[in-house]
Amino acid sequence: MGKKVFVVGVGMTKFEKPGSKDWDYPDMAKEAGTNALADAGIDYSEIQQAAVGYCYGDSTCGERAVYTLGLTGIPIYNVNNNCSTGSTALFMAKQFVEGDLVDCALALGFEKMEKGSLGIKYTDRTNPMDKHAGAMIEMRGYEPKAPAAAQFFGNAGREHMERYGTTAEHFAKIGWKNHKHSVNNPYSQFQDEYSLEDIKNAPMVYDPLTKLQCCPTSDGAGAAIVCSEEFVKKHGLEDKAVEILGMAMTTDFETTFSEKSSMKLIGTDMTKRAAQMVYEQSGVGPEDVDVVELHDCFSCNELVTYEGLGLCPEGKAGEFIDSGANTYGGQVVINPSGGLISKGHPLGATGLAQCAELNWQLRGEADKRQVDGAKIALQHNLGLGGAAVVAAYRKASF
Repeated sequence: MGKKVFVVGVGMTKFEKPGSKDWDYPDMAKEAGTNALADAGIDYSEIQQAAVGYCYGDSTCGERAVYTLGLTGIPIYNVNNNCSTGSTALFMAKQFVEGDLVDCALALGFEKMEKGSLGIKYTDRTNPMDKHAGAMIEMRGYEPKAPAAAQFFGNAGREHMERYGTTAEHFAKIGWKNHKHSVNNPYSQFQDEYSLEDIKNAPMVYDPLTKLQCCPTSDGAGAAIVCSEEFVKKHGLEDKAVEILGMAMTTDFETTFSEKSSMKLIGTDMTKRAAQMVYEQSGVGPEDVDVVELHDCFSCNELVTYEGLGLCPEGKAGEFIDSGANTYGGQVVINPSGGLISKGHPLGATGLAQCAELNWQLRGEADKRQVDGAKIALQHNLGLGGAAVVAAYRKASF
């Protein structure tokens, strides 16, 4: 660990259904970036480097996006790390400051997506998920009519059910919770509340996952401004500053493939190790966490991530859910934003939207979503193929 790093400004757009709004990625980036700068109360000229994440775009979309904020000649890095792209950009920006390369950096993420399930863009070269897909097919087969991503995560849910007696209702309760949370989030793509029966009876995508337990494709952007302690004090940003206590990124381990586990195939070992590293860096443990934004691309992933982050013991996620420990009034509030399932999932923006929500929570600015007394926040962002990024935050004190 090098210098302390602080988030002093966050911003995002409302997440939208692809094609529902007349805008393009530079418009999204300008809105999120402008909001973050305004939140911090600084000018774009203070930004010394930028890391910009997106998955669907040409090679210098990052520059084109940032140019909406200004043209100052700074280094701009284009980042693509599947669904963990946004938090990968944030991780890079943090390292710029932590390594004493700059005093202030911007992390920006956006996505302009197509309607429908994710597909393969390039068919004339090796698919980066070929090893994962081969392992999944070997273990569980392949259903041509179901989206591939739903099969990866649905199979992990099936394995958890077989090992620990988890039920389809446990997964449905996660969808119910996240849709309920999103009602109070003006940035959420969906703000509709459903009954548990609605969740269970929605069209089946891939057993046990019904449609209301799966994240949608989305358009949108998010941004965060990170800086050093010296920058915070120079600009009088002490009241805004949220400290990044620890942050770690992991990629696939040998066990991802060797142990023939559908849960490990979707990154449970990546999540567990990244969380351990963050707890070691920060000096806090899962028992200290008040609020979490985690990668619920599917309800199955939220459930297994409870255990990967150490929020409950292995195999006990079902009991954790049944006790109400994962929502307001329980042990920890998970995905107060509505999560990916209801807030939406524009791949490059997701990790930065998580960061924005947690900063608002720690600053007491989350309005109707506010978690009372939130002091420690945890973020988890996952990308198959693969990377997991975990971060811990607290409101800074000087």
